[in-house]
Amino acid sequence: QVQLVVAGGGLVQPGGSVRLSCAASGFIFSTYAMSWHRQAPGKERELVANSRSYVVSTNYADAVKGRFTIFRDNAKKTVYLQMNSLKPEDTAVYSCSAQAPWSAVYDYWGQGTQVTVSS
Repeated sequence: QVQLVVAGGGLVQPGGSVRLSCAASGFIFSTYAMSWHRQAPGKERELVANSRSYVVSTNYADAVKGRFTIFRDNAKKTVYLQMNSLKPEDTAVYSCSAQAPWSAVYDYWGQGTQVTVSS
């Protein structure tokens, strides 16, 4: 049974930091590309960051470059999103996904977690 369990989030002040985690089970984690997405109220879901599987490669949305870091621990089957210098516009529901190397879609999704940036 495939599971992606997201933890972290909550209320944080502007300029603050928070780390999200996404723990995987039920598939060969190291072979899957892992991504973080977010959806703000009234907006479409957007890709925030992703981490490739067989090569050390990460990509970020322009809005988060230099502030967010995605990293993975294959031994723990967990991907993280470290979010620094948070802004009110980062407020959204964040979720993670897993994509098989042969797949053109996101195969598995974790549940969302709310991140609210407000003073």
